[in-house]
Amino acid sequence: MATDTSSALDLGEGAPETPAEDMRGEEWSRGRRGYRFVKRAFDIAFSAVVIMVGFIPAILLALAIRIESPGNPFYGQVRVGGFGADGKPSYFRMWKFRSMVEDADACLEQLREKNEVKGPMFKIADDPRVTRIGRFIRRHSIDEFPQFINVFLGQMSVVGPRPPLPWEVELYDAWAMQRLAVKPGLTGPWQVGGRSNLDFDDMVRLDLGYIAERGVMTDLRLIAQTVRVVVTGGGAF
Repeated sequence: MATDTSSALDLGEGAPETPAEDMRGEEWSRGRRGYRFVKRAFDIAFSAVVIMVGFIPAILLALAIRIESPGNPFYGQVRVGGFGADGKPSYFRMWKFRSMVEDADACLEQLREKNEVKGPMFKIADDPRVTRIGRFIRRHSIDEFPQFINVFLGQMSVVGPRPPLPWEVELYDAWAMQRLAVKPGLTGPWQVGGRSNLDFDDMVRLDLGYIAERGVMTDLRLIAQTVRVVVTGGGAF
């Protein structure tokens, strides 16, 4: 499964160009170097173990997805990873198990008026694009498993704000931009705090609270809470 970085992505004319100074990302990312070192070491070790342990089950799930719905069982989507030293957004391709029909993105515009989440996000409870296997793996966040590859490569962390889509960032105000001050994560306060039951402002408040208080114990606590949410499937569409 190939990955690529911002230099290889063609995002078109709609890519946001908000400077980093607008959301004070530099202020929040300079300190706590010891914590950042420990966090990166944990990301590498934890993601490597998960990838090795989950490799065979992942292959079986990919086959099941392919049998139910023709097409690539993996889905790569361009996400915003934060802001670079030049003040421009950085991008990466985030991977998932495909939980929708193959042409799901082409159907999005027809469904926008049914959006059930306030703010620059899109969520509907009974999305007709989701497959039967997709509903199960989305409820239990199994579709996110390939993102451990993103974590291992350093594009994401195990814990952090979820990476937004470029079109979502285009609609961010200065307050919301602050959630891009740290590396995006596979799980975080939004995942354990209600997920799809929360609106956009709730998500930003949770993310900014995490950024202000982040630390090793905070990350470990969120990982433990994530295990419970994954098992119960609470708050997911």
